[in-house]
Amino acid sequence: MKAAVMYGVNQPLVIEDIDVDDPQANEVLVKTSASGVCHSDLHFMEGSYPYPVPCVLGHESAGVVEKVGSAVSKVKPGDRVVVAFVTSCGACDNCVVGKPYLCNNQQSLGRVGRIKLKGQPIFQFANMSAFAEYQLVHENACVKVPDGVPMEAACLVGCSVMTGVGAVTNTARIPVGSTVAVVGAGGVGLNIIQGAKLAGASKIIAVDLLENKLAAAREFGATDIVDGSKGDAVAQVQALTGGGVDFAFEAIGLAKTAEQCFAMAKRGGRAVVVGMIPVTAMVSVPGAQFLGEKGIIGSFYGSTRQTFDMPWLMELYRQKRLKIDELISRRYKLGQINEAYAALKNGEVNRSVISFE
Repeated sequence: MKAAVMYGVNQPLVIEDIDVDDPQANEVLVKTSASGVCHSDLHFMEGSYPYPVPCVLGHESAGVVEKVGSAVSKVKPGDRVVVAFVTSCGACDNCVVGKPYLCNNQQSLGRVGRIKLKGQPIFQFANMSAFAEYQLVHENACVKVPDGVPMEAACLVGCSVMTGVGAVTNTARIPVGSTVAVVGAGGVGLNIIQGAKLAGASKIIAVDLLENKLAAAREFGATDIVDGSKGDAVAQVQALTGGGVDFAFEAIGLAKTAEQCFAMAKRGGRAVVVGMIPVTAMVSVPGAQFLGEKGIIGSFYGSTRQTFDMPWLMELYRQKRLKIDELISRRYKLGQINEAYAALKNGEVNRSVISFE
């Protein structure tokens, strides 16, 4: 099968022929239909998050079940599925208390040496490697796609939609009437915005440096916009709210913008860090402000309970209450993946999709 192989940091991905094993007991072989071009993979491509190479990246996808292992009971060949990049065991302490996104046994549910390049085992990113024509995954990673949901929309539920909407509804659990700022109006930021709209936020302020991103934020539900290239973004948010917002979401992955979100939050407010801040970066906030019960928390994968959350997200899409088609700015083939990432780095797109169909 064809796959986009990463050989090193800051190197173009290379389309290669690789081999994938047949599924074992609880494994599923999925024929990839669509994969999202996500900024999270770019963090690994650029080295801000280390990962062994060679490997096949990609973690936002949907496809059709091709084969199943002998013990698989949750899906069957022909099923259309979203592949979740966090596989939960259902038995550890975090899973049992309703936090499967923090499963302690994720690595034990993965595979080592099951995809091969020129006969040598290579690494399977996020236990899926979605930039390939086929993915070998654990059955617990599969969420069925209902009729009426196209695969391109389903694949985005696998990461950006779940991460953004879930940060609002699951992690922050914002009350109706809350004021919200969203720093970064990319694919995840736009989903935070529409998550805040769904949750009944009274004011949703989008903050970005690019006019096209701010225009998209308006379309997805932002009530106000702040152009960070035209003055102090924190001061502009404070001016719009009389002192700060209830919740400020960071959707870029920078220490500076996380600190700005903390400053945007009012007394008793929360900064919610959704972006992937580089592993070597440190976030510094004024300690005295904790006396005003301000807080800063992280959000991973929208605190997803994938078998519960992804179906209702797809149902909202079917009811036209959740914009997903509108997220897709461009479509590419696998051989154009470096072009797709160049467009992402240049801020030209909301979300791009690699189509395998």
